[in-house]
Amino acid sequence: MRIEEGFQPAPFLEDNAYINDPVLPSLLKRTIPASAFKEIESDLTRLGHDVVTSIRALSDSSKISPPTLVQYDQWGRRVDILHTSEGWRELKALSQREGLPGIFYERKYGDASRTYGFAKMMLLVGDTNEIFCPISMTDGLARVIELIGSPEVKKDVLPRLISRDPSIAFTAGQWMTERPGGSDVSQTETTATPTSEVHKYGSKYTLNGVKWFSSATDSEVSVALARTGTLEQGSRGLSLFLIPLRKPLLRSLGDPTPPSPSNNILVHRLKHKIGTQILPTAELTLNDTEGYLLGQLGQGVKNITPVLNITRAWSAMTSVGHLRKCLAIATAYSRVRRIQGGTLLLSDAPIHVAQLATINILYRALAHMAFGIVRLLGKVECGTASEDDQQVLRLLTPVTKAFAAEKASVGMEEAMTALGGAGYMEENGFGRAIRDALVEKIWEGTVVVLSLDVARAAKDPRTLKAFANWSNEVAKSCPASLKSQISPELQILQQAVEEFLSSYTAPVAPTVPRPAAMLLGIISSSLRLLEHAVWSELNDEASKKLDLEVFKRWIVDAGTEAAIKALKEAKTGSQDVIAMNSALVFGAQTPQARHKL
Repeated sequence: MRIEEGFQPAPFLEDNAYINDPVLPSLLKRTIPASAFKEIESDLTRLGHDVVTSIRALSDSSKISPPTLVQYDQWGRRVDILHTSEGWRELKALSQREGLPGIFYERKYGDASRTYGFAKMMLLVGDTNEIFCPISMTDGLARVIELIGSPEVKKDVLPRLISRDPSIAFTAGQWMTERPGGSDVSQTETTATPTSEVHKYGSKYTLNGVKWFSSATDSEVSVALARTGTLEQGSRGLSLFLIPLRKPLLRSLGDPTPPSPSNNILVHRLKHKIGTQILPTAELTLNDTEGYLLGQLGQGVKNITPVLNITRAWSAMTSVGHLRKCLAIATAYSRVRRIQGGTLLLSDAPIHVAQLATINILYRALAHMAFGIVRLLGKVECGTASEDDQQVLRLLTPVTKAFAAEKASVGMEEAMTALGGAGYMEENGFGRAIRDALVEKIWEGTVVVLSLDVARAAKDPRTLKAFANWSNEVAKSCPASLKSQISPELQILQQAVEEFLSSYTAPVAPTVPRPAAMLLGIISSSLRLLEHAVWSELNDEASKKLDLEVFKRWIVDAGTEAAIKALKEAKTGSQDVIAMNSALVFGAQTPQARHKL
């Protein structure tokens, strides 16, 4: 039999990525003012069409040529020239033309501009080969310059970071990670020494050290932490600097791109990663590299915080966006794949649809959770946030990033299995999406690191009070007609809130932060779903019964009661658990284990 003969599998066909999304149209209708929604939805509808008709093909072309590094030229001179594919460069230009990150700083739609821009990002992320890694850091640096940049930096650099014109637009990196500390910047070895020269961008320094993980090596500028105090001062001895990757930074159109050594930056090698392989990530050495102080001396960690908050929001939305794409593929495939001798579509098989429904509910929960912090971020940037809004944003940003990364990967794998063997093929995009999304569990903090960040935020009594106020407001907004239908679920949610709020009473057991953060993820996603269900009911939306069902199922699917139990056990049996964990991992003869066993 010829390959063209016999049964021919039907390829799945995706429709408009925005119109057919189970979350975005109604979420945006609820959260964006009606005066702006019509215009924004028109643009998103256009983009949803482009994603499945042209952008995906561009993304596929960009993966053909991963980045390469040429360290020496023919004559033995150090040049460190980075080559990236044409597809990668076009994806970067596409993002800039779409207004990412420009939308956030044009603020045409006020505090809804963040929601609008991130909606575009979520539609694009599954088909843009991690281009939003440098774009997110560009966004973060733009915010830092907006807040603390000198007038000349705001004049020369900020407009290029937020430009929609790829011919002049800059992207930015973020150099924090070093070999001694990883996420612990207190051990930063890179030093910054003041010079006698004056630069229009600020106090000029020379930086020396090794930056072990640079994920935007093809960018024009970077923001970096360097030590201006003593090592004993830890993070208090760090300051923040703006660094041109190549000099001169401002060049005429058509001028060749200078090599990295032009600012005494040496690229030792490109990282060989599990995923994000199209993204040029490198190990760098700074040898008397020129940089300009941003903000005050010794305030580096404080001054870089806007970058971290913004990139964590991007990271959370990246996880959700990859899940969106995987779910869309699995749903489309169910409409063309026939089983039982060709008599039944998967979309008509209850057991298969039940699997897709579980993934769908997860996607809805994570999307509403992520857009919750995005809305708060927009309010803070536009000066419309209350004190409680700011406190809730501080608490929920790290947990949203951690929870979305942790849960989305599981959902993506489930979506892949919904295609059977076809799901395991590289061509459909599952493999790349899953590999790329895994970095979100690490980049900008693992679950453990972010759980400890949540615990730090919770030390401020104002933060927990603000969170409790928000939780109570959502519960009170629920009309009697809904409360009677979801009384058991509301009781479970209230138990979860009470258990979480009591987690950080001193002394806090060392095993508490992670289960507390995971329970907080369940609570915050549940509250966002409840907010939406209440809105849907009060506005008599066609989806009101479905929106309520999503909330009810999520309370169960998220394992709320099990998470409450896990947190209680962490509070009461900490030392025993620590000893048992040590015995499990290292054997029963460790000092901790012998003491308890």
